[in-house]
Amino acid sequence: MFAIRRAEPAEWPRLADIERAADGMFADVGIVFPPGFMIDEAGPDDPVWVAGKPPVGFAYAAIEVGTIDGEACHLHQLAVHPDHGRSGTGTALLNTVISYATARSMPVTLTTFRDIPWNGPWYAKHGFVEWPPERWGPRIGEIVRDERAAGLHLLGERVVLRLDTVR
Repeated sequence: MFAIRRAEPAEWPRLADIERAADGMFADVGIVFPPGFMIDEAGPDDPVWVAGKPPVGFAYAAIEVGTIDGEACHLHQLAVHPDHGRSGTGTALLNTVISYATARSMPVTLTTFRDIPWNGPWYAKHGFVEWPPERWGPRIGEIVRDERAAGLHLLGERVVLRLDTVR
């Protein structure tokens, strides 16, 4: 298991390499992503956590206003290098995002492929549930529209998921 910590600026190029390698796993199910990396969209104040030094995985989240009923911690990307898959690293990164959101009394939201085992079913195993379009706020709608514009919906069925952290 790798220690989870905040990413250092010098590590960001390595995060794109991790994302590229993790995206390569989708080729086995016929999915090839369009050029570009989610990590490139992270702002300087957005929380980005890494596992290991040098990093072998990362999670990029952002506090998004208007995601649902106010603010939510939206998980934009979670990627683990395939050489370190199935080691608990992804779960540790996800738990860090959940803890971050819990400390701020907000839910976690994300978009993902519904049926790919390490996507929708994996998040469901961690308590996430599908969040129907009529419950989306304007920011989730914008995220989904951006994904559609990038053609992600052509690669497989996408869903919005939510985890309530406030009980």
